[in-house]
Amino acid sequence: MNWISNYVRPRINSIFSRREVPENLWSKCDECGTMLFHRELSDNLNVCTNCDHHMNLRPRDRFIALFDGGIFTEVAVPEPTPDPLQFRDQKKYPDRMRAAQKASGEKEAMLVARGEIGRTPIVAAAQDFSFMAGSMGMYVGNAIIAAAQEAVRLNCPLILFSAAGGARMQEGILSLMQMPRTTVAIQMLQEAGLPYIVVLTHPTTGGVTASYAMLGDIQIAEPGALICFAGPRVIEQTIREKLPEGFQRAEYLLEHGMLDRVTDRRAMKEELVSITRMLMDMPPPVAGDLPAPDVAAVKPE
Repeated sequence: MNWISNYVRPRINSIFSRREVPENLWSKCDECGTMLFHRELSDNLNVCTNCDHHMNLRPRDRFIALFDGGIFTEVAVPEPTPDPLQFRDQKKYPDRMRAAQKASGEKEAMLVARGEIGRTPIVAAAQDFSFMAGSMGMYVGNAIIAAAQEAVRLNCPLILFSAAGGARMQEGILSLMQMPRTTVAIQMLQEAGLPYIVVLTHPTTGGVTASYAMLGDIQIAEPGALICFAGPRVIEQTIREKLPEGFQRAEYLLEHGMLDRVTDRRAMKEELVSITRMLMDMPPPVAGDLPAPDVAAVKPE
């Protein structure tokens, strides 16, 4: 037995070897490549602290930052028929659903909630791009209808955060039918005289862009968000021409009149509070957590 090789060397290596660092402690910015500490990135709402690139933010985390005190109540969404077409490609559709649910921690691609922002009651709906690319299926259609009905019931605005790769191919024509269904749901809000505000996040594409994502009374986008029906690569291959710099990005659409605002995620709540209170004919928001002073009761000196 070689005492040095079998005992001393492994013992020395175990003492001086570097400990493994968990992989989830750091994230790499897709834009500038900077390594970002997970807690610092989370505190900054998944916006790169080096280049301000807006990364994907899941609906539940977005709502915690959006609603006052991070408090909100989820709105129930009717469950659609599971796997209506018995679809199968490399995997069965139910298997893909279970994998997406396990990876995201959510049961579907849209979350609907009600609560207050700046003491202003709202209903909010947000798509989860990490759940099968936020694809629009029957559940997403049901979620938007449920959100619109809840907003009408509470007589408050509906704010929708879109993020989708388009329609869900596993549901075929039933997925495409959500385009007119959601359009009718938005019409319900218009008939009730209630604001419908859309915040387009990266990316918003396909049938989502062709329906409810572009029907808002106010259209806001996060910086750098890709917003289109067909993607730039498909268009370039079709027309065989080079597209303009920044084509189909939020700033390009704002410049060409397709959007009302491009707003940094970290300033989004204040922007939405101001807009919703203005559209609901409410007084301007008050800084802090105190009610607005009674101007009539204040005596001039």
